Amino acid sequence: MKTTTLILAIVLSLLPPAALSSDERCNPHDKKVLLQIKRAFNNPYHLASWDPSTDCCTWYVVECDDRTNRINQLHLFAANVSSQIPPAVADLPYLELLTFHKITNLTGPIPRALARLTNLRSLTISWTNVSGPVPAFLADLKNLTSLDLSFNQLTGPIPPELAQLRNLDGLRLDRNRLTGPIPDSFGDLTPSLQYLYLSHNQITGNVPRVMGKLNFTLIELQRNRIEGDISFLFGKNKTVQVVDFSKNMLEFNLSSVEFPDSLTSLDLNHNRIYGSLPAGLVNLASLYLNVSYNRLCGPIPVGGRLQELDSTSYFHNRCLCDGGKALLSITSIAYSTFVTHRNFKYYEA
Repeated sequence: MKTTTLILAIVLSLLPPAALSSDERCNPHDKKVLLQIKRAFNNPYHLASWDPSTDCCTWYVVECDDRTNRINQLHLFAANVSSQIPPAVADLPYLELLTFHKITNLTGPIPRALARLTNLRSLTISWTNVSGPVPAFLADLKNLTSLDLSFNQLTGPIPPELAQLRNLDGLRLDRNRLTGPIPDSFGDLTPSLQYLYLSHNQITGNVPRVMGKLNFTLIELQRNRIEGDISFLFGKNKTVQVVDFSKNMLEFNLSSVEFPDSLTSLDLNHNRIYGSLPAGLVNLASLYLNVSYNRLCGPIPVGGRLQELDSTSYFHNRCLCDGGKALLSITSIAYSTFVTHRNFKYYEA
């Protein structure tokens, strides 16, 4: 008996600590894949806790599902890694949330392998130097509720296939180098889509009229080259709160546009919008408004917050005025700006 006990003690002493633990949750396949990802990232200090002798469910930036004990979240952010996105990420079949955020040395294209992650609900690749096109194969991720590809170096057109993501609550493609028009298929985006960010790109053409049936909470397309009319995005029955189409090439009559009571921010500065300010704007008690640098005329309606906004919300229009008072202040500001600029240049000389 003593001999058996001694042999058992020796065997147990030779086993690694993880093998002795009955609390080990980590799936062996998932651990193997995570270690492959770590090697692909050149074993960064950021992933120092990814020690093969420990339970991978306790590792930094990953989470395990309480029911299956499979890796279902990977959030890599602000990491000092120099690499492309490892295709091995797609070998974590239970992933639901995947994030690569603020990793400036993350480069290369979005790997096609990610299309295998059919359980993904959220995909974020943002504030990186990932380049190449927005892949059409992302439309295979049918369970996505959030897709954020903002602040990258992505180029080319917006793939119309993204409209096939019928569960999206939010889509961010802003701060890239995307070109071409908004696809007509975006009129088929799910009615549950709450926010759409396409700003700071090189998008051209008109907003498809079929998008008028959508009911965003927030839509931002500023700093593009969008033309034409967007009045169909508004209406008393809408629930939109924030709209920013500033610094585009829009050209339509604002006079008869009806805005929803939910609207809290409307920025249309630096376009070619004409007509007058609709009287209904006075009913929007908490509205931030900027219509400067357009071609508007007529009086600023009295009421609401419209008189509380400073002249920068209105200046550089064709003949927009508040009983002559606002027009005078606009002229004064323009003259003051000219004098300041002239004196500054003189001082520099």
